[in-house]
Amino acid sequence: MSKHQTTRRHTPRSLVTLQTPIVALTAYTTPMARLLDPHCDLLLVGDSLGMVVYGMDSTLAVTPEMMAAHGQAVVRGSQKACVAVDLPFGSYQESPQQAFRVAADIMARTGAGCVKLEGGREMADTIAFLVQRGIPVIGHIGLKPQAVHAHGGFRTVGRGAEATQIMEDAVAVEQAGAFAVVIESTMEPVARAISEKLSIPTIGIGASPACGGQVLVTEDMLGLFPDFTPRFVRRFANLGQEVDRAVAAYAQAVRSHSFPGPEECVGLTETP
Repeated sequence: MSKHQTTRRHTPRSLVTLQTPIVALTAYTTPMARLLDPHCDLLLVGDSLGMVVYGMDSTLAVTPEMMAAHGQAVVRGSQKACVAVDLPFGSYQESPQQAFRVAADIMARTGAGCVKLEGGREMADTIAFLVQRGIPVIGHIGLKPQAVHAHGGFRTVGRGAEATQIMEDAVAVEQAGAFAVVIESTMEPVARAISEKLSIPTIGIGASPACGGQVLVTEDMLGLFPDFTPRFVRRFANLGQEVDRAVAAYAQAVRSHSFPGPEECVGLTETP
């Protein structure tokens, strides 16, 4: 028998027609997806998992196998949100055909609703190739983490001549058939102008409140990385401190032999 699902999951089509801003967060695991799903329209299995989950210095070493495994976990943990999976560095830039093979495999293995890839004008042919073959695509312009070395580090882009280039990237991505585009770490007036020009939703991360939606790395938003917080992140909780307090209390209870107590044990002889 097929699995019965009463909640209708968002699709790329329904995201485009939303009358309210798209609420998006990253997710990499089933438990976190379950917590985020009731509140989000889009869950992004970002290649940021390389840094967030695996402690890498950048996203460049992330593999399609890693993206598929975490994509499966997030789809299992969600019912309402559309799930997008990033295509990692080196898995799609060689040719549209390579991109299709990787994207089709990830979507088939995960059940995700779409993929996201970085790039503007240089990726237009690839986006069109995927869309024409039934793979919904979210574009990604502005700061592109997979091109961090070319950018000269993680920095805000869109100053001077960069503003025109990013606008051209945005138009190319839309014309190629992407149904939405992420704008990352881009000067606010540039991101605003792009959002006003395009007919597809823009999703900002360090961009502009004028974007058609917003996305953050969940662990940043929850304050689970106390050492560094990007300027564009607002902490809506400080769970790092809560985890520290909880683990300290647990360690003290273990060392003092107060945990486990009788209530956490089974098979003890009860006193009459």
